Amino acid sequence: MASAAFAVAMTFSAPSQAQAADLSTPVPAIAPAAAAPAVAAPAAALPADAAQVQVQVSAPAAAAVPAPLPTLPAVAVTPPNVDELVMAHEGDKADDDEQDCLAKAVYFEARGEPLQGQLAVAEVVMNRAASGRYPASLCEVITQPWQFSFIHKGRFPTPDFGSESWRKAVAVARIAQGHLADTLPGDVLWYHADYVSPSWGKRLTKTAQIGLHIFYS
Repeated sequence: MASAAFAVAMTFSAPSQAQAADLSTPVPAIAPAAAAPAVAAPAAALPADAAQVQVQVSAPAAAAVPAPLPTLPAVAVTPPNVDELVMAHEGDKADDDEQDCLAKAVYFEARGEPLQGQLAVAEVVMNRAASGRYPASLCEVITQPWQFSFIHKGRFPTPDFGSESWRKAVAVARIAQGHLADTLPGDVLWYHADYVSPSWGKRLTKTAQIGLHIFYS
């Protein structure tokens, strides 16, 4: 019985020759599975001009260049139109006593002259008042003895206040006082009519002639 049991045990515990051979053969080590490479999705079909599209998308945007400013044409400065200024400043009455004296000087000395000539007469009066060589008041400049022939014993005659000539004289006085238009330089202090030849004219510098009046500095 003992020998029989041993034979049975050997039958179950001992491997067969084939098994022994298998067991004696070293089992190769199994390498861990490598990570499967990522499978890229198939590229979508590109249009015929795909290269151009790709360049446009991938190329960096060019820096914006500001457009040059347009060159504006030179604008000529037109001097004020004395006729238009006179129309805009006409009036029946001067604004104050000084303007009234100046308007009367324009009226009596130059009402038959072109408006530029009337303005020139007003500017001579104002130049004298600013020169320091004559009184500073316009009325005193005009009423000085032996300066303006229409003055009689320091008094003004009476103009026709309802006339167009007076309205224009008021306008010229306003324009001169406001320096809205300049006809003569500031050093022009004298004038006379061209049909007379005073001796003092020879000692002065002739600046301009406007209408019948010759102006000197």
